[in-house]
Order: sequence, then C-alpha cells, then structure tokens
Amino acid sequence: MNVLLGVTGAIACYKVCSLVRLMIGAGWNVRVVATDRALDFVGEITWRTLSQNRVERSAFAEQEDWHPRHIALADWCDVFVIAPLSANTMAKLAHGIADNLLTQTALACTKPLLLAPAMNTNMWQHPATQANVQLLLNRKATLLMPEAGDLACGVTGTGRLPEPDALFKQLQAFCPAN
Repeated sequence: MNVLLGVTGAIACYKVCSLVRLMIGAGWNVRVVATDRALDFVGEITWRTLSQNRVERSAFAEQEDWHPRHIALADWCDVFVIAPLSANTMAKLAHGIADNLLTQTALACTKPLLLAPAMNTNMWQHPATQANVQLLLNRKATLLMPEAGDLACGVTGTGRLPEPDALFKQLQAFCPAN
C-alpha cells in the first residue's frame, strides 16, 4: 500500500506522528507532503525519520526525474490521506485552489482521498466550513469526522482529530494492506 500523507497546519500534527508509525508497522509505504504551516508544528526531520522518506514540500524542489512533483506523487499513491486537515486547506480543496504542493497534488490525484479535519469547534461549525464539507463529500472525498472533546485552544467541542489508533482502523477498513 502506497500512502501519500498530507499534513497541514494544525496542532493535531503531533497525533499524526503516531499514525505514521502504525502505517509503517503495517508494511505500508508512506510519503509525507507537508505545508509550511504543518512544519511549524512538527519538523521535517521528524516526518522524514518516521516515514523513512524525504518530506515533499515544494513543486520546485530538486528531483531525480523530469516528472512534475505533484503529478508524480499523485500517480505513486494508492490513497491520499490528509490528516490533520486544517480549515484553510479544506477550503482550498473544496474550491480547487492549488497554491502549494499538497493542494496541487490533491487536485491532480485520481486515487481515493481521505480527509481527517481538525480545528476549533467554532471553525468546524461555521457555515462556510460545513459548506466545504458538503462540496468535498459531493466530490466523493471520504471524511474521517472529527470527534468531540477537549481541544488545544482550551474549549470542549467537536473538532478534535481522532486518536491515531482509531484513525488507523478507519484507514485499514477503507484500504486494507495487500
């Protein structure tokens, strides 16, 4: 199983480190494409070490072949998982905005897209976010819905990224390893 893991700027990035370990432990090949804001929360060396692959950050990075990075990544994966999915990146995906490697790859990808949103409860419940959720569901993206609980901002509500074990079980059910 080739899993492309997109990580975006949300505090929940720390949970996704454990998810990568679970995927690697299951024998899946994992490549990480990170937004700049994601790397503010968890550094590139952590993602590289856990995934055992270089971190994809830019469409203009030095590459080994002529294939455009976003196309090569989209072709490589069996599934594209974005966790955590910030409200910002969700809006970009819903409206076809491709202004970084992650969003460019998502737009070019024809493989299953699994999205795990994580954000403040007010952001999650905002009508614009809920409209974006509907747009993405209408386009056949699969949403791994956020949970209710204590959030990093100090409030309790829906918006919390599920625990890594629960996310992994959802991923296994959606795309069992060969």
